[in-house]
Amino acid sequence: MSRAPLLLVLGATGCAGRGVVEAAVAAGRAVLAVAEDAAALQALRQQYPQADLGVLAMPLRSDGDAAALAEAVRNGGRRLQAVIATIGGESASGRLLDQPAEVLRNTLDQDLLPHLVAARHLFPLLPASQHTRYLLVGGPGGGYPWAGYGHRSIAAAALRMLARVLHEEARREGIRVQLLSVDAPLRGADGDVHACAEWPQAAAVGRRALALLEREAPARGGVPAIVDYAASAALTSSKVEVASSPPIRTLPPAVRAADAALRAAPDVPARDLQDARDLLDTFRSFPHPGHRHDEHS
Repeated sequence: MSRAPLLLVLGATGCAGRGVVEAAVAAGRAVLAVAEDAAALQALRQQYPQADLGVLAMPLRSDGDAAALAEAVRNGGRRLQAVIATIGGESASGRLLDQPAEVLRNTLDQDLLPHLVAARHLFPLLPASQHTRYLLVGGPGGGYPWAGYGHRSIAAAALRMLARVLHEEARREGIRVQLLSVDAPLRGADGDVHACAEWPQAAAVGRRALALLEREAPARGGVPAIVDYAASAALTSSKVEVASSPPIRTLPPAVRAADAALRAAPDVPARDLQDARDLLDTFRSFPHPGHRHDEHS
């Protein structure tokens, strides 16, 4: 039986988590996949019958849950080498002002607080060395409001700050904490019919996450707390410029269709036509999951 040190993947049955597991298995890593859905974990385990892949069905909603997880890992007898946390819930879209405060509270409970309790209880299991890694994976909306998902944007922005705080505090313990920020939804292997072509594949994000774990710290300057995901290897800057009026082909399908309809409607009164075009220009200025924004731009 292999005694290789473990890569712990939290939220392993979500889209990002499955991408990380796929990349880790392909790289020959020993993986312990953790999620709340036992059936989904077993399906994940059966997908890789030859891999050194263990599964652990546990909730991660409170300090008590995180303490139980840490105890289970400790009792497993395998040394923990690194953690990749892809924790996140699901929620419907809607204007923040139109929803009760409970929606935002639940989103923070699902997308933010589990990262804190997990880090608090898993840090002591990690060896204090320059090679120790704890990587969080965050979703879209953290740098700029995601229209219709304001509650998710707030949680994503809070996760960015949590990553900065953990990055500073954990350095004293010899643990490197980083956030891989993916400013777009992910496409899984199943080919979601609602996915856009420009969304990154979950497996590609998984490979990027593993690359961050393996990257050596530079001799001077250290590593950044936040790394923005770039779909192209040619994009080496953490800042990606986005035009204020993106080309029509990069707009959401509904906006592209409306724009095309306006262009084909010469009989519309000039004032109404201008009002409609002004509205479309407003839509163009909104970010959508296919675009990246730097919070300092």
